[in-house]
Amino acid sequence: MNAPVEALPTSARILTWNIHKGIGADRRYDLGRIIDLARRHEPDIVALQEVDSRGRDPTNLPLAALKMALGSHAAEAKTIVAEDGHYGHVLISRWPLEAIVIHDVSIGRREPRCAIDAVIQSPRGAFRVIATHLGLGLGERKRQIGKLVALARAADPAEGVVMLGDFNDWHGEVRRAVTDLLPAWSFLRTFPSRRPIFKLDRIFCRPAGALTQCWTDTEAGRASDHLPVIADLALEALTAGNQVAAEAWSSQPTI
Repeated sequence: MNAPVEALPTSARILTWNIHKGIGADRRYDLGRIIDLARRHEPDIVALQEVDSRGRDPTNLPLAALKMALGSHAAEAKTIVAEDGHYGHVLISRWPLEAIVIHDVSIGRREPRCAIDAVIQSPRGAFRVIATHLGLGLGERKRQIGKLVALARAADPAEGVVMLGDFNDWHGEVRRAVTDLLPAWSFLRTFPSRRPIFKLDRIFCRPAGALTQCWTDTEAGRASDHLPVIADLALEALTAGNQVAAEAWSSQPTI
């Protein structure tokens, strides 16, 4: 039996964080404090960058621990693969992930980069999430932005879309490039975590009314060189396109 509408969640809590391989300001690897801080905010969807299993215990890999703590559905972009493990970023969700695609957005001989593209099946309907970690070079990043804009344009115009991650957006070029398509965005300083100046980490979304609030957690400065970005998104707005599509389908003549 389906839950009554009033029992369904009204918002999705999203968290993105560059965890610096789990190494904090004390130069100590401690994935537990990453997990503890993320869980404190009770996120539904989590994007984490710089997840590194190289040299770690193969019976207790980071993604397994993160999934156990944060959500049973996950997609992983392995950008560097070595004999003793791999490095990249992950998308974790409490709700099912479908239509997962890992897009290669690498440029030339620069560090490999990817974007995780997936459909989230929330209790109120589906919406699309694109999680990424862009490069450090300005020219590299401009070309990667072009690829992200193409992904956003390819989505159904009625579809709710969330794009999040570490964009290395030192000069605001990412925000300027995507805001026509994704008109709501976070505005928080996240780097360096001890005295944040730069808004490198972002959450962008559409429709414009979906983003209801966003914040960070300064205690994360002990666990990583970035602060996380946390946001609440209105599910009714994010999934409104589902209803539009359903009504359009139901209005088609039957044969």
